[in-house]
Amino acid sequence: MSKSEKPETKKSRPFLRGLAVLLPSVLTLWLLVKAYQFIDSAIAEPINKGIRSAFIQIPKHFPELANSLSMGPDSELLHAAAASKNITTSNSDAMQELSNTMFAESVNIWWAEHPWMNLLGLVVAAIIVYICGRLVGGFLGRSIYRRLEKLMVAVPVIRKVYPYIKQLVDFLFSESDAPKFNGVVAVEYPRKGIWSVGFMTGESLKTIEEKLPNSVTIFIPSSPTPFTGYTITVSRKDTIDLPLTVEEAIRFAVSGGVLVPDHQESASKSLPSEPAKISHQPKVDQEPNE
Repeated sequence: MSKSEKPETKKSRPFLRGLAVLLPSVLTLWLLVKAYQFIDSAIAEPINKGIRSAFIQIPKHFPELANSLSMGPDSELLHAAAASKNITTSNSDAMQELSNTMFAESVNIWWAEHPWMNLLGLVVAAIIVYICGRLVGGFLGRSIYRRLEKLMVAVPVIRKVYPYIKQLVDFLFSESDAPKFNGVVAVEYPRKGIWSVGFMTGESLKTIEEKLPNSVTIFIPSSPTPFTGYTITVSRKDTIDLPLTVEEAIRFAVSGGVLVPDHQESASKSLPSEPAKISHQPKVDQEPNE
């Protein structure tokens, strides 16, 4: 162990290595669990409540169907419940209301005793999403979708939020594997001496091309949200082609430069040495040699 290396630092390195190994897996599982909990509470549970409510309403609105399917309590349980509540069997309306209440309670109890039924909401949600995707794929579905989108954008509050959320969703769930960029380049931006990683999107505007021949348009992504950024136009000779894929460049931008591709890592990756200690001893003047 070198003199400059402290014992505490050496002891903490295994702990830091353990964090580096475990944190990615733990955070990934945590995000998956939180995403499932959100989907279950915000999407699946409302659908499950709707299914239970619709099923409970069958005896009330479709008594013939309920009788044919033998829905509701049997006569013995119904008469026993009526006797405990002092309801006469001749009161048909009260008996029907009691039967509906007992049926609703039995459905809720049965649903609670079978937790796997909660997956029904996720299945229904997946089917709805699939059907919407199939409808939007057709001409009629696209027309309806565009009309609904125009209607949402016309609402004062929604139009401030919807375009940005749509941009993010389009970026994450685009059918293409990557945005249609012509390559990854480095360019001096926002000033000389500062190099930024960007995506070459194509040729520049015609008016700019007349003033700046052989110019290109480059999109500079922001960190850590690469779906936003700046679009600039520079001369082609002022750019450096980088041997990176679009996915590698996006990971580099999202991580703030932490996730560097293996083939782009520096050959000498060592910890910075400690700064030299400045001696505070008084300077002694040397006598001139005789």
